[in-house]
Amino acid sequence: MNHDHAYKLLFSHPEMVEDLLRGFVHQDWIAQLDFSTLEKCNGSYVSDHLRSREEDVVWRIRLRDEWLYVYLLLEFQSRPDRWMALRMLVYVGLLYQDLVRTKQLTQDGRLPPVLPLVLYNGTSAWKAPLELEPLLAAAPGELGQYRPRLRYLLLDEGHLQISRDPALRNLAAALFRLEQGRSAEEILQVIHALGVWLQAPEQSSLRNAFMEWIKQELPPDRFSGLDFSQTHDLRRAETMLAERVKQWTQEWKQQGLQEGLREGRQKGRQEGRQEGLQQGLRNGLKEGRQQAQRDIARALLDIVSDDALLSARTGVPVEEIAAMRREPGNSPLP
Repeated sequence: MNHDHAYKLLFSHPEMVEDLLRGFVHQDWIAQLDFSTLEKCNGSYVSDHLRSREEDVVWRIRLRDEWLYVYLLLEFQSRPDRWMALRMLVYVGLLYQDLVRTKQLTQDGRLPPVLPLVLYNGTSAWKAPLELEPLLAAAPGELGQYRPRLRYLLLDEGHLQISRDPALRNLAAALFRLEQGRSAEEILQVIHALGVWLQAPEQSSLRNAFMEWIKQELPPDRFSGLDFSQTHDLRRAETMLAERVKQWTQEWKQQGLQEGLREGRQKGRQEGRQEGLQQGLRNGLKEGRQQAQRDIARALLDIVSDDALLSARTGVPVEEIAAMRREPGNSPLP
């Protein structure tokens, strides 16, 4: 099961589509939708040239008295597709062609509205045009009126405002938090919430879809030593992760204690060396001053005969001055 298929499996459940539209499409007409009528459609449309589109998800839902079609394109390339508006034009055209062929038109025989929705989770910011117009060359005069038009709605996961409030129940937001979660604690919080939200027996298929996504997107190398590959239950996954978080916490505490001891010893040695340098500097300055005083006293021996006076002037003790006078070559003054 690859990344795209894991997402497609999740968005094959009406609860996911409802929460995606309610939580992230901030437009007034959303309030007019009857979510109890959500119905998954055939997502493969074959054109006259036998080109097919099988990996996207198409839903329909009642908007007042007519059907609205939601064409959900899951875009998980690492970089945005500059030609997405053109791709959407083709896909929506194939969808409309199929609706005409199967006679699924409005009550007055026209094509129903379609919401082209792109869900993107790449790392690069989406800078591709959101409509076809910028991709078309200018047309002279009245030729411009024949230019096709299409605009799609982009949901860029990396730039969505996703609430971290655990009390806010939104399955699509939970999926995005799992996708973007960087800490085991955050992942654990989301898995716990999913286990609480999806307890009903009729939700077993959606629980399994989330578990398949977790096994696909949370491999052992993402959280060291944690392998969900043999787990098929959200509650079991929550227990495994909770136990691993406790183990990591103990390991981090032990590592922190050891690092603290090492840093303490290193800091103590460093402070000791620094204090020794400062003390050495102080001692050196003191010895230098004392030696300078002795040199001055020695130079004045032949000029000042009073040892007490010379000591007072230079700071050299009288005993040292007397000893200097007894050195060879320094005869006492008369």
